[in-house]
Formats: sequence, C-alpha cells, structure tokens
Amino acid sequence: MSLTLADVKRIANLAQLDMDDAHAAVALGELNGIFALAEQMQAIDTEGVAPLSQPLAAVLGNLPLRLRDDVVTETDHRDAYQAPAPATADGLYLVPKVIE
Repeated sequence: MSLTLADVKRIANLAQLDMDDAHAAVALGELNGIFALAEQMQAIDTEGVAPLSQPLAAVLGNLPLRLRDDVVTETDHRDAYQAPAPATADGLYLVPKVIE
C-alpha cells in the first residue's frame, strides 16, 4: 500500500491539521516507510512459530513470572473522599441524568 500526497492532505484535513505541502511531503515519506515495514513483516512466514509471553522467553526458554502476593496495602478512604460530594448512595456518586 502506498499513499499519495493527496491522501496525506485529505488525512490531515480529516484530522483538522493545517499542513502545508512541505510538511505533507515529509509525512508522506514517513507514512509510506511505515507501510513498507508492515508489508515486510506480513511477508514473513510465521507458520509453526509459537507465540511468546515476552521477548526474553525466546532467549531464556521457560521464564517463570515473578508475581507478588495479592494483599491490600492501602486503607479504605472512600467515606472521606465522598464526604464533600453533594449526593452518594451505596458508595457511588450520584449525578443528574444528562441523557434522556
């Protein structure tokens, strides 16, 4: 896939960017470079390649994950945070209905 200068100008317009021709030409080169890289990556045969949980697993083999214990370390401040709110119920903030 390759973009043209008109495509870049149209994308800039849709994104509400004011882009002159010089900047559009630079962006055109960069975007076409990204598309070329994506096409190269899609052309690689990945048949039989197992997905990795992280990049180091390819080098270090079966890499165990170091997990911490799931314990509560903070105290509950919900009542203090909700005290200045105009309306709360069951730990939730009540707001006026804005969608009919």
